[in-house]
Amino acid sequence: MEPISSRKGTPDTPLNPKRPTDLRGVMSTRPAALDHAIAATVRELGDTRARPNPTWLAGLLGLPSRDLAPWLAEIPALAPLERALRRAQEEGGRRFYAQFRAPFELYVMTRAQRPRHVIETGVSSGVSSVHFLAGLRRNRRGTLHSIDRPEVQATATLSRGESPVSVPPGRSSGWAIPPRYRSGWDLCLGLSQDLLPPLVREVPSVDLFLHDSLHTPAHLTFELETIRPKLRPGSIVMADNTKWTGKAFPRFARSLGAKVWRRGASDLVGLRVPEPL
Repeated sequence: MEPISSRKGTPDTPLNPKRPTDLRGVMSTRPAALDHAIAATVRELGDTRARPNPTWLAGLLGLPSRDLAPWLAEIPALAPLERALRRAQEEGGRRFYAQFRAPFELYVMTRAQRPRHVIETGVSSGVSSVHFLAGLRRNRRGTLHSIDRPEVQATATLSRGESPVSVPPGRSSGWAIPPRYRSGWDLCLGLSQDLLPPLVREVPSVDLFLHDSLHTPAHLTFELETIRPKLRPGSIVMADNTKWTGKAFPRFARSLGAKVWRRGASDLVGLRVPEPL
């Protein structure tokens, strides 16, 4: 890991064409045993919605689906991590899967892209963060820069009306992440409006980006425009919960000449920055 600095602080398809998303369709020679092993790993985390989507991955990575096989084959080795995450969440009063639906895709993207700098806004318990970190750890290179302003729940038990992404008392952002994955993690606590601009100025490139913070059109536009100067051809930009952000993401994609890939009927979307014409 290469931290820049220590800071406190349903099956899925792309937007247009319908394509098969069954994992067995990634390549005809892929053994059924691996499909079962991946499904078992998904169950360890606690939600079948997290089953990886080869079509979405292939679109964002710009690769044929068959080329994903080596990284998909690594997913069963993550089973101990998924068990640890689920156990930590249950101990924190979260007896349900929280809070990101495509963690295994983040791992595969990280392995395939071999990024130097990954930025995410929004951490909560750390499901997305730790899958970025697991990929970087396997790559033996790169840094995850996470920005989060944690909302702490009032009591030990999550009350009706409180956000499920709030942090249990006595804990902080990324509270479910096992300690051995935290080495080299650049966690920045505070507002994205304050922390993202200086971070982007500091890094040479933004290779992977995930927006999962304040979900308003203005804020998403702010984050996307902030990272724009450091995007490069092949950079992947993702945004979750876009049902609340209007046309901000597709407008940004059009300005780059990029295709928007939606993860099925969900509101998790992404794009790959194209090569210049």
